[in-house]
Amino acid sequence: MATVAEMLVSMLAEAGVKRIYGVVGDSLNSVVDAVRRDRRIQWIQVRHEETGAFAAGAEAQLTGELAVCAGSCGPGHVHLINGLYDAHRSAAPVLAIAAHIPSSEIGTAYFQETHPERLFVECSHYCELISNVGQMPRVPQIAMQTAMGRGGVAVIALPGDVAMQTAPDSPLRHNLAHIRARVTPCDGELEELAKMINASERVTLLCGAGCRGAHDQVVKLASLLKAPVVHSLRGKDRVEYENPNDIGMTGLIGFASGYLAMQTCDLLLMLGTDFPYDKFYPTECKIVQIDIRPEQLGRRSRLDLGLVGDVTETLRVLMPKLTTDRKGEHLEQSLRDYAESRKRLDRHIGDCCRQRPIHPDYLAATVSEFAADDAVFTADTGMCSVWGARYLRMKKGRSLLCSFNHGSMANALPQAIGAQLLYPDRQVVCMAGDGGLGMLMGDLLTVAQYDLPLKIVIFNNSTLGMVKLEMQVAGLPDFGTDFKHFHFANIAAACGIPSLRVEEPGDVRDAIRQAMDHKGAMVVDAVTNPYELSMPPKVTREMAWGFSLFMLREIMAGNTVELLDEIKSNLR
Repeated sequence: MATVAEMLVSMLAEAGVKRIYGVVGDSLNSVVDAVRRDRRIQWIQVRHEETGAFAAGAEAQLTGELAVCAGSCGPGHVHLINGLYDAHRSAAPVLAIAAHIPSSEIGTAYFQETHPERLFVECSHYCELISNVGQMPRVPQIAMQTAMGRGGVAVIALPGDVAMQTAPDSPLRHNLAHIRARVTPCDGELEELAKMINASERVTLLCGAGCRGAHDQVVKLASLLKAPVVHSLRGKDRVEYENPNDIGMTGLIGFASGYLAMQTCDLLLMLGTDFPYDKFYPTECKIVQIDIRPEQLGRRSRLDLGLVGDVTETLRVLMPKLTTDRKGEHLEQSLRDYAESRKRLDRHIGDCCRQRPIHPDYLAATVSEFAADDAVFTADTGMCSVWGARYLRMKKGRSLLCSFNHGSMANALPQAIGAQLLYPDRQVVCMAGDGGLGMLMGDLLTVAQYDLPLKIVIFNNSTLGMVKLEMQVAGLPDFGTDFKHFHFANIAAACGIPSLRVEEPGDVRDAIRQAMDHKGAMVVDAVTNPYELSMPPKVTREMAWGFSLFMLREIMAGNTVELLDEIKSNLR
């Protein structure tokens, strides 16, 4: 007869789970001991539970399979919540084990008491307390099936004493059902969609994460329709590579070409995207959205037609119904716009490659150049995601992870840890900001403890760059955004990780090449320009006014010299 903890671990192993990320603690001890004795699952001892949740989320996003994290009672499982929010908003199938106080003490304000069945409701599809052994094995099965079937987080709250009780044999125990259904709109809807597309001369595709596995179909559709392909950040590694019609991103960190292609089309076809910034959607054209999740239809913009379907299968049955007699002027103009945008970026890289301090966009472009063709990139939220979006060139086999929808700081290092444990023989490159790295820096010790061959490139500008820019655009002095400068190479070296400090732009290429060629972990601590601006494709009057107001206030405050230095730095 197995205990509840032993049955739970056995069920996870049978479901294909390879790792559990967490920090041991008394209420979790029976689960950890069951992992030790089962031997089919590896316990990954992170230094912070938030790291464990982010790492599990990264693993789930890369594979589409179930990943698991765990936290002990009270503060242990509370630390999971930020990473779980990120996983849930990314539709990553993650199961969280929230160990709980003794069942007899629940509701008595006991030491470390929380109510996990309430706490995690907003960041999960399923969250239940196992208070009785009779709930085994059904509750874990439902939790796993929900996480996989709906895409997102499921949470099991498990009191430590219940985990040690004997679980009943049950005929209801069964393996996880892996969902691989084909979903397409009904014939009438497909005919209506084909009619709308065939009546449109200027079609633009906007592609997101839902285009996973649909690259070839998207490229074929774009060719048939002579349509430019715009992508969201989550769609970058889905459709950018080997796509002659790709014209980059739209949104605050995108390209003017992407924005213009959406504004000048007469039909915008949204494929598997929930792109959140409504001000970048067109208002004059017809809009069609295809998404596997019906609740996402029309959530961001007005729709003329919304269809529920898997992108791959929907395009497969749609394309034979389409005409191909468009002139192609819309695509040609969009490609010219994109070429001009890329030319400006490449010219900027050429101009700044010798300028000190190091320009972060030059650093990102160099990372892309020397990284492996099948590298997994992780990028911190903020300016690192901007430089990654613009300068990382996706190739077939490359992947990109960010905190796409949740927008959390400190995601890059934990996600890189999860990716590297998943793919021990694949190059994983972490693009970390000094602000994000400083938040979960303790898990550099995890990198050293498990001998993970991560390449960690730190954009060390001693400031919260995106927040600084946001405050300036709002017309506010950038207060509270700057840090004392720290030597992260020394910190990483003290953790046992070989490290390079780069302060001169002439040393960037050699440092990145050396890191990428190194067999084990390596940190490149690059001192970058904190005043490098990232201009959005659409500059509003409010943005310009706010930035002008910021400059005026700085001058009035007597910061003229510093302000002129900033302006000179950005005009070089």
